[in-house]
Amino acid sequence: MNHPLASLVGPLKYACRSDFAHLSTVKDLRSLLERALAGATGVDAEALKQLRAALPHVDHPTLERRKAALRRVVAGLKLSGVPLPEELAQVATAAAPPPPGGERAEGPLEGVPPWKSTEPLPVAPGTRTAPPRPMTEGPSARSGGPVPPAARSGTVLSTRAPVKRPAPSVDAQPTAAQPALVSEEVRKPAAKRKKKVAKGQEESRAEAKLLSIAPRSGPLAIPLKTMGKKLGPRLLAALNKKGLKRVGDILFLLPRCYEDRRKLQTIAELMPGERGVTVGVVKLADFVPGRTGKRYFRAVVADRSGSIAATYFNAGPWLKQRFPVGKRLVLSGEVRASMSGREMAHPEIEPAEDLEASSVHFNRIVPVYPGFERGDQRMFRELASVVSESYSHHVEEPLPESLRRKLELMTLSEALRSIHFPPGDADPEMLDRHLSPAHRRLAFDELFFLQLGVGLKRQGVKTEKGITFDVSAPRLEKARGALPFQLTGAQKKVIEEIAQDMGRAEPMNRLVQGDVGSGKTAVAVVASLLALQDGYQVAVMAPTEILAEQHERTFRKLLEPLGYKVGLVSAAGTAKRKREIREAVARGEIHLAVGTHALIQGEVAFDKLGFVVIDEQHRFGVLQRHMLMSKGLSPDVLVMTATPIPRTLAMTLYGDLDVSIIDELPPGRTPVKTRVFNDKQRARVYEAVASEVAKGHQAYVVYPLVEESEKLDLEDATRGADKLRQVFPGVEVGLLHGRMKPEEKELVMDAFRSGTIQLLVCTTVVEVGVDVPNASVMVIESAERFGLSQLHQLRGRVGRGAAVSFCYLVANLARSSMDSSERLGVMEHSSDGFVIAEKDLEIRGPGEFLGTRQSGMPELAVANLARDGDLLSLAQQEARSILAKDPRLESSEHQGLVKALEERWEGRLALARVG
Repeated sequence: MNHPLASLVGPLKYACRSDFAHLSTVKDLRSLLERALAGATGVDAEALKQLRAALPHVDHPTLERRKAALRRVVAGLKLSGVPLPEELAQVATAAAPPPPGGERAEGPLEGVPPWKSTEPLPVAPGTRTAPPRPMTEGPSARSGGPVPPAARSGTVLSTRAPVKRPAPSVDAQPTAAQPALVSEEVRKPAAKRKKKVAKGQEESRAEAKLLSIAPRSGPLAIPLKTMGKKLGPRLLAALNKKGLKRVGDILFLLPRCYEDRRKLQTIAELMPGERGVTVGVVKLADFVPGRTGKRYFRAVVADRSGSIAATYFNAGPWLKQRFPVGKRLVLSGEVRASMSGREMAHPEIEPAEDLEASSVHFNRIVPVYPGFERGDQRMFRELASVVSESYSHHVEEPLPESLRRKLELMTLSEALRSIHFPPGDADPEMLDRHLSPAHRRLAFDELFFLQLGVGLKRQGVKTEKGITFDVSAPRLEKARGALPFQLTGAQKKVIEEIAQDMGRAEPMNRLVQGDVGSGKTAVAVVASLLALQDGYQVAVMAPTEILAEQHERTFRKLLEPLGYKVGLVSAAGTAKRKREIREAVARGEIHLAVGTHALIQGEVAFDKLGFVVIDEQHRFGVLQRHMLMSKGLSPDVLVMTATPIPRTLAMTLYGDLDVSIIDELPPGRTPVKTRVFNDKQRARVYEAVASEVAKGHQAYVVYPLVEESEKLDLEDATRGADKLRQVFPGVEVGLLHGRMKPEEKELVMDAFRSGTIQLLVCTTVVEVGVDVPNASVMVIESAERFGLSQLHQLRGRVGRGAAVSFCYLVANLARSSMDSSERLGVMEHSSDGFVIAEKDLEIRGPGEFLGTRQSGMPELAVANLARDGDLLSLAQQEARSILAKDPRLESSEHQGLVKALEERWEGRLALARVG
């Protein structure tokens, strides 16, 4: 395929397969598309116009917007003349016009839910369903107050439970126990919203997290739209907007948290700082002026023991209709103490007539679902009640009965019923923390099938035919001899493990983990020489231009004296130079090619690729790794990361890889002394920097931003460089950031390496791989903005020579939180990357720890890797035990496992080699 856009066919085929079933696992399609379009000469103008129009939407956070954009991309490819396989041709015919800029939100819910006002959903014979109830719901309990109908958002939040819930604050609205389910934050543009998503609280994500077990056939796969008249157009539209399209989706969208409504309290019994449920009569309700002069809504509700105020800020006039004077209402929310007495901010309200009759909303522990406004909770709760009662028995039990009995697990259908509507004796705290027996069954289920899939991937690699390299002692000795220094014991051990893999017939898939400065590159050089001596080419892929250029210098210095030519495949440089490099790689004249994403472009081809090194693996998506590996015939793969991965994450992400750890630093490396300062103590930090520069050493000063931002009150690198030139007269100050052209970055780095620049002001572009042994001091401004692992990586840029080195973390007191203070404290007291990584996972959770959602793995909706390490170990043990006895899962007892694997991995096992 010589068409300039043909390289897009493979990734798009995967992204669009099975009606976009894998789309949530694919990231950074925009970059792939941009690179392809940049080199698209002679392509039909109308096709290019269509492709560029879709470009801004291909990575949109809303799944439907992404689908519509990808349909337009495929249609554009068809128009451009790219030959398309049948499944993509079908996608092209379904291409829709560009997605609209916004969606009309629905009005407030009133009266009886439409889907309950006619005939009920179909139920199994003999199954009891909850009777219909009238409804008058309160507005949204969110931080910004109720939103008028036109402003409501229908974004669904994630279901993952936090490891630990903070104690509620008297000033906080919403609370930890009962968070606002759709906040003002959700309605902001994504770019503004991203800054606040932190701490690993995965439930704050703006996308539904269904259990990855929703069947694609049978009664649970019935489309909700076929029940349109029963559901009513308003609820159906809301469900559709949240991606809930099948009956099973209702069952598999798990409650976000729970409210204990088994006992109503009198108003006098309500305690400030706690959540409570009470019933009273509305005494007065109106808009009143606040302290700032802005009006807010306030209703006073009373019973025989006392009264309490219900307050709503930014409320519309429609709210007053919900509080008619004399009406008896149930209030549920956090109680706060105010100057005028007790109040509930943004409580959920219910009509008190339901108290005696309703078994769905009262006299029980009540589920609260993610992504639904407080006014919508009641309607969805009733739907969930009917679906769980009527359809949960259709859920097939995937685990073998022998395994369930051995581990004393309840059935999957029992667990789902219990999670939606817990039994009367359930522990509300364990439910809220997702640690109830039902939650644990579902968490084990997720982790078990994850490990079973990973185990099958591992087996698939082991049975594939690869290259058998000559790793005899003379070859290995010659490869080691290329290094001008002695290897550490840990490096020698890892090289032995790699050599054993390379000498086998099946392809190697090995992960090398090593802390900052442990010498992973030296290991990669020796392994590459084993492949080069056998006549194969090597590809080394790095995440940044700076790291790629550094690798190219290192490999060239060591390999060219031995007769091997090293080339840099870069996005920088003239078109002629880039073409010459590509042609030399294709002819086999370049033996080792180093590059970034440029290596995986369609026009880059290898003559005889046999060995692939992927540095900082977590920064590449599964498609990018797959594209590089597909350029050779089952090449051996060495994955390297300087970001230590906690044990539970390594078991999950890299369970199909063999893992080696370099746990020893080269001699002469000195631990970096780390101190935390607040921004009022910056003068002391500058004195320390001046002292190091006076000794002839060099310094880094890292800022979180490139230039000034109106939205964030943070120091930026551009202004920081100007300020530091005044603070340090006579010191040469340089500036380095990601927006500079590659040639400009290289000039700055050369000047810093040579010592011409003494103080380098930069952004996190120096996070990985930059090696200047004379640099002995690192200052990180706005340190509270960085994650632990990122701080550790930055700190690793110093301490690479013999001099004692220092890292000064400068934090802004006003912006620091409990979590950021904890992170900085860990940095001050530990230099062990693995200890730091475990703590980072604990504080931020898996999603934030990785920085981006890992591709190619089923999402976890219940299991939490920071909390469920015991379950993960058990799941891995049981999965491996089953595969040891039945490697192909052929026994009749395991057919349920096969079906469940297909549903949960949704074809992703096809990408087994790149996990």
